Amino acid sequence: MNPQAKLVFTTSLLLGTTITISSNHWALAWTGLEINTLAVLPLISKSHHPRAIEAATKYFLVQATASALVLFSSMINAWHSGQWDITQLTHPTACLLMTAALSMKLGLVPFHFWFPEVLQGSSLTTGLLLSTAMKLPPMVLLFLTSQSLNPTLLTSLAILSAAVGGWMGLNQTQTRKIMAFSSISHLGWMTIVLVYDPKLTLLNFYLYALMTASVFLTMNTMKALQLSTLMTMWAKMPSLSALLLLTLLSLAGLPPLTGFLPKWLIIQELTKQSMAP
Repeated sequence: MNPQAKLVFTTSLLLGTTITISSNHWALAWTGLEINTLAVLPLISKSHHPRAIEAATKYFLVQATASALVLFSSMINAWHSGQWDITQLTHPTACLLMTAALSMKLGLVPFHFWFPEVLQGSSLTTGLLLSTAMKLPPMVLLFLTSQSLNPTLLTSLAILSAAVGGWMGLNQTQTRKIMAFSSISHLGWMTIVLVYDPKLTLLNFYLYALMTASVFLTMNTMKALQLSTLMTMWAKMPSLSALLLLTLLSLAGLPPLTGFLPKWLIIQELTKQSMAP
């Protein structure tokens, strides 16, 4: 890809993310989400492979639908309350539609089907962007509207995401698909505690982004697109393979490692909530 074009798309990504996370008005947040979507499409389809074009098309359709739902729900809320402020989401239908729209943008179950396919059609570096940076704006919008959203609905989506992400990742041989289901599972953990302690959700997101970036960059160095490639890498790159093993265990939440901390804190927070009927 032309370096100037890549610079434009990267700048647009940063601009879109910054606009969304710093906006106070729904229209401005929607504009940032749209800039993000349009900026990442050329990065997905840059290889000109049919699989990449298919991934870009799927990504565009899903994100456009979710953005339309964001705008629609904010308009319903503005119609009933006269408020365009992000934190003033009060109408029940608007809250329901907003939850669906942001779940679709993030790839929460049952709106997760597009994410593994899109990640499989992208390169590892674009996959890293889709798994981390592109999740930040919708996650911030969920954070800002967390007090208005339905806790039962969010908990149901979160439990389904954590379960489906874990189960579906078991029978995969492609590393990008495994990372996609890992992302869906982690988003479930973030969403379940969102209503009770939003700051814990952000801590979980930051640590998840750090560990995922480490895994993707290591696999990019190894050119590991399949599990069979990882199995033969131990002889060629022993230190990098050991680092990847530790990072994957941390991502899984093994106790002495960093990834265990957010899971521990989330479980601790949930035990305080008396969630049983």
